[in-house]
Amino acid sequence: MAPVKLAVVGAGLIGRRHAEHVAREPGAALCAIVDPSEVGRDLAERLGARWHRGFSDLLAAGRPEGVIVATPNQLHVAHGLEAIEAGIPVIVEKPLADDLAGAARLVAAAERAGVPLLTGHHRRYNPMIVKAKEIVDSGRLGRVLALHGQFWLMKPDDYFEAAWRREEGAGPILLNLIHDVDLFRYLCGEVVSVQALGGNAVRGHAAEETAAILLRFASGAIATVTVSDTIVAPWSWELTTGENPAYPQQDQSCYQIGGTHGSLTIPQLEIWSNRDRRSWWEPLLRERVPFVPEDPLARQIRHFCDVIRHGAAPIASGREGLATLAVIDAVRRAVRSGETVFPSAAPAGAA
Repeated sequence: MAPVKLAVVGAGLIGRRHAEHVAREPGAALCAIVDPSEVGRDLAERLGARWHRGFSDLLAAGRPEGVIVATPNQLHVAHGLEAIEAGIPVIVEKPLADDLAGAARLVAAAERAGVPLLTGHHRRYNPMIVKAKEIVDSGRLGRVLALHGQFWLMKPDDYFEAAWRREEGAGPILLNLIHDVDLFRYLCGEVVSVQALGGNAVRGHAAEETAAILLRFASGAIATVTVSDTIVAPWSWELTTGENPAYPQQDQSCYQIGGTHGSLTIPQLEIWSNRDRRSWWEPLLRERVPFVPEDPLARQIRHFCDVIRHGAAPIASGREGLATLAVIDAVRRAVRSGETVFPSAAPAGAA
């Protein structure tokens, strides 16, 4: 069977990574880069793909079988809608949109048109997370009661030279916490209420730099998550998993999941349990569950091809991306109000 023809819209950092993975994937073919800049032209030339300034030029030159949208957040809805209106399956990078109403509009359009829409929550494809979900779903931990996650690291001063990174909405809640919330939802179900506190005491930017979040799940489980891009520390997905070689990997955990019969650390995949009687007086057993590492972006590309050619159910659908964004929206509202907020994934009039 011929490779699946994919186009990438956007030639920034994540767009370039997507394009390089598509170009290397045997079951896919990078047919085009869509980006008006010279950076886009150079990327297309380097990878042997066509270059187009806009989506209409792409369609005029030859219809791809799938599109990956990796443009700035505020353009996700417009570019996602272009693909949907053309009837082309699409992955839209996370967040699905820069606001909840736009994301709901995009999801509704895809569902009306019957066009597959995936959200680029690539961490769901990490073999370590696949194995963690198997552990949770198997009941080995018993009933999951609590989760804890940390995103503590130091973004250097030059990171904030770009003005948009100092503005509201550019802090770690929307840019980073969204990954953690999506994985917590994937592992443990829907979030029904949110409480949060945030601050910017060090840099003084409009964007928050530190926040503490309390999530309640429909199952009754409770999660605590703290995020900060102003702390020198090893406890974050970026610095513990080795997923992106740009970050120096540390032998620490970023998540803990606790249940009535055991607990699980991520990324180590260590299960802690008692052999017989469950008690703080009893010795704890530690078992490390093996898995075979693989680049989740490559796995996401293969899954997208499977959705396109064989009708596979999306692992990270548009509606999943909308539900995760709804929790992030609730976190931001809880930080501003100091009150408990209940996520809503379908604003009135969006469908």
